Amino acid sequence: MNGVVGRNVVLARVDSATPRRGRDGARVKPAGTAGHFQNRHAPPEPRDITKRAAPQKGTVAATFEELDWSRTPIGEVSLRRRQDPVTREILFEVKLGDEFLMSSAFTVAEIELARIALGRLPGGTLDVAVGGLGLGYTAQRVLADARVRELVVVELLRPVISWHRQGLVPVGPTLTADARCRLIQGDFFEMSDGEGFDPEYPSRLFDAVILDIDHSPKHLLADESAKFYGPLGTRQLASHIAEGGVYAVWSNDPPEQAYLDVLAEVFVDVAADAVHFPNPLQGREATNTVYVATKA
Repeated sequence: MNGVVGRNVVLARVDSATPRRGRDGARVKPAGTAGHFQNRHAPPEPRDITKRAAPQKGTVAATFEELDWSRTPIGEVSLRRRQDPVTREILFEVKLGDEFLMSSAFTVAEIELARIALGRLPGGTLDVAVGGLGLGYTAQRVLADARVRELVVVELLRPVISWHRQGLVPVGPTLTADARCRLIQGDFFEMSDGEGFDPEYPSRLFDAVILDIDHSPKHLLADESAKFYGPLGTRQLASHIAEGGVYAVWSNDPPEQAYLDVLAEVFVDVAADAVHFPNPLQGREATNTVYVATKA
């Protein structure tokens, strides 16, 4: 981890459909749930220098702090904290290389993903697996359900887990203080293709498996995960879900009939729920999709 750094950059909104490159040259999911930011103007800067631009009259200087920076197998990952110059809200943002991946400014769909999934399940204790930790808002919503006995969160990047354990992100203290929650470093897709999402209990069944990793079932972080969204991968995923359990996955794209058809081959009560929320960056309403299905 490097020291805390302040720096100024100019951010411009880019449409959420813009392709971005990530792991193995594949598309990267947009920031948060409504697209991503792109740093167009800031050149590389030393990390041991604190910079603040002089504000113009009647404005507030936008100050960034780099809370952590790490090399990972898929690129350099950094965590930044900034104050919005207009709303004065404190935001947390994650970058992979030069691309912004997610922001605490957009959390509605992550929260709804968990609510929709758990809302399908009847009363009783629940064991839940979440693929993708990110800033932790999906996991936090899962733990808000008193029926949850245990939550296993699978995250590929070790630094992201460390941010939560060190309290560098707002949700981190909540997740790490809850005895029901375990954060596991691993490849969700490889685990789905193997003995499941809990290394301590191979072949364990979960009442809900909730996924928020790829841009959509069609636009992926890595080409290797494509088979997960096909019929064979979907059947393998279902083998880790208890009878009557639920699978839910976030998508930044509109519903895709092809993926609904794949889900219908394996699950029942298949649906694609639209999640609407305001996007002040574009001055309009944004929409994401949550696919949800039940194992018969």
